[in-house]
Amino acid sequence: MKEKILIVEDEKDIIKMIEYNLKKEGFKVIDARDGEDALDLALRQYPDLILLDLMLPGIDGLEVCKTLKKDPKTASIPIIMLTAKGQESDKVVGLELGADDYVTKPFSPRELIARIKAVLRRATEKEKLPEVFESGDLRIDFARISVTVKEKAVTITAKEFELLKTLLKAKGRVLSRDYLLDSIWGYDHAMEIQTRTVDVHVRTLRKKLKSAAKMIVTVKNYGYRFEAEEE
Repeated sequence: MKEKILIVEDEKDIIKMIEYNLKKEGFKVIDARDGEDALDLALRQYPDLILLDLMLPGIDGLEVCKTLKKDPKTASIPIIMLTAKGQESDKVVGLELGADDYVTKPFSPRELIARIKAVLRRATEKEKLPEVFESGDLRIDFARISVTVKEKAVTITAKEFELLKTLLKAKGRVLSRDYLLDSIWGYDHAMEIQTRTVDVHVRTLRKKLKSAAKMIVTVKNYGYRFEAEEE
C-alpha cells in the first residue's frame, strides 16, 4: 500500500499542484487548510508524512510542528516544512523542533517528490522490526511469519498477522480503528460496520494469544496499542 501524505497549506493552487504530482506517484493524499485541521487530521488519519507550510492562518506551522512532536501518538510522523525564501530563522527553529527536512518556495514538483521519498525511506529504516520479537510468553518470527505463545505454535490468519505487525511497528503509539482499516484492509473512509471488522479481528487474535493477549490494549473510543511486557 502506498503511503498517505497530509498536505497542510492554505493556498488552493499549491495544494492542487502538490496533490496532482503526489497522486501521479501513487501516494494517497489528504489536505488541511489551517493548523487546527492539521492537528485534527494527524491524530485521526495518522499520515505517513506531513508537508507543512509555516505560514498558516490561526495556529502557525511552527506551533503545529511543536504540538505534533510533543504528542507520543504523532511524534514519529516525519514532517517536511514548506518555507518562503526569507524564513531562514524559521527553518532552523523548525528543524530544532523535530522537522525532518524543508523545501523552499518556489520549488519544483520533482525536487519535492525526491525529498519526500528520501524522508520516507529514512523513516522506514528507523521503524524496521527485528526478525524475531520476544516479550513474555510471546514470540513472533517475522521472517517465517510464525507466532508462538509459551513455545506452542499459534495459527493465525494473514490479516491477524498484519494487525499484530502494524501494532508492534507503532512502538506503543495508539492506532485508531480508521488507521488500522486503511493500513490493513485498504479502506479510506471507515463506516461503522467496517470499524467492527477491526474489533472482531482483535477479539479473535486475543483469544488465540491467550496469556499474551493483554499486550493488545484497548484505548476507549479510539483504537488499540501494543504494550510489551516489562523485562
